[in-house]
Amino acid sequence: MRKRSKPLHPWPLRVMHWINALAMLLMIGSGWKIYNDEVLFGWLHFPDWITIGGEAQGALQWHFFAMWVLMLNGLAYLAYGFATGRFRRKFLPIRVTEFVADLRNALALRLSHADITHYNAVQKLLYTGIILVIVVQVLSGWAIWKPVQLSELVTLFGGFQGGRLVHFLGMAAIVGFLVVHVALALIVPKTIGAMITGGPKVDPPVDPDGQAPVVANSSTAP
Repeated sequence: MRKRSKPLHPWPLRVMHWINALAMLLMIGSGWKIYNDEVLFGWLHFPDWITIGGEAQGALQWHFFAMWVLMLNGLAYLAYGFATGRFRRKFLPIRVTEFVADLRNALALRLSHADITHYNAVQKLLYTGIILVIVVQVLSGWAIWKPVQLSELVTLFGGFQGGRLVHFLGMAAIVGFLVVHVALALIVPKTIGAMITGGPKVDPPVDPDGQAPVVANSSTAP
């Protein structure tokens, strides 16, 4: 008996996606308030109306709360992605020629969005890259939170201020990704609906021999 088609985005993925989105917004907003308390660049201050937490102490509490949510949810997402093979199916392979072609089409506004069940090379690189950025962001955050206990990690980032700079640049990369991600979602609204409802049904993964995986009937299973 062949496996039934399943939604493009299974419910565990959708739940983790929205939890991650909320935690990320809390971390960014509270992080901007923490940054304002001791700026890296004298010319850059974030207006209070886009920060979260009120005073610096409140911002730290929100930041730590969101940090744990993001870490636990992120670990669950990674485990799910590797265990189900979703990362391999959706993000690989990433070919340079395909990326260059898709990037040119995207810049020329000629990139097709008709089929939301497959990621183009630009999306593959963006999603893979942002996962790596978040991993570095967590490590740099730990380094500047516990610089004495995690002195080796601090050294890896070139010292405390180096860790702060890496953490800031990681934040900037995440914000840039979110801007592009939201913009594309608004351009192709059905992607937002798919992340809420699950999206269109897709066939189960295909085995290397070209056959869809089968499930043994309970009456004949050993």
